[in-house]
Amino acid sequence: MDNDKKNNEDKNIDEQYLMSIMAGSTKKETQNHELDSEKEKTAMKQKIKSKKNIEITYADQFLTHHTMTKRGDKSIYIRPEYHERLSRIIQIVADDQIPLYAYLDNILAYHFETFEKQITDDFNNKYRPIF
Repeated sequence: MDNDKKNNEDKNIDEQYLMSIMAGSTKKETQNHELDSEKEKTAMKQKIKSKKNIEITYADQFLTHHTMTKRGDKSIYIRPEYHERLSRIIQIVADDQIPLYAYLDNILAYHFETFEKQITDDFNNKYRPIF
């Protein structure tokens, strides 16, 4: 499981950006490179998403078994009405074949995949380095 995390983290590193910083390029040059690479990534993701949307049903997307083998070490709190809804969806639609934590993990994975660019843009707009 740790290897999966490391592989995912390695995929998110922009090596070109890091190399340009080390080489001393200006912020403007780096931003231009980032914009070009973001456009390419966005185009690829939209192609993949459109293919996925055609082929994948809700149950296939969210109500399948997950690679998680246990609940994890953290607790989260949700509204009682949301807990009831999610539990009912799992009971009825998934025939009680998937645990709640795996269903929530699938929902969050989809959320982060879908809104990755907006989250990253907002984060970068608010994050200012000290030096």
